[in-house]
Amino acid sequence: MKLEWTEDGVKSIMGPIPAVKLDESRNRKIWFNSMVAAYTGWKDARNNPVKAVTFGNGNPLPHNVVHDCLKILEEECIAIPWKKGDVLLVDNWAVLHSRRSFDPPRRVLASLCK
Repeated sequence: MKLEWTEDGVKSIMGPIPAVKLDESRNRKIWFNSMVAAYTGWKDARNNPVKAVTFGNGNPLPHNVVHDCLKILEEECIAIPWKKGDVLLVDNWAVLHSRRSFDPPRRVLASLCK
């Protein structure tokens, strides 16, 4: 991600980002991106979902391809039944994680480490 300072504040610029990366510790290719979230959920002044997800040459991915990916993610999804006091460690190289709707109040503490 790059940051660009404008008169209105800061603008974040993403991409292009490869959809697949090499997990060197496991010596395997992994799906490592948030294209479905960008296409289906990030609708604001900074993001046009139709233009947010593209091939390397800048052409947008067809709508049906993105939705096929969403279908696969839903089919492979496992919901964690959270209880008060639970702690969950997520290895971003091993699993794709998402967020589901919830009933407030909710407090999530997050930390990134390497």
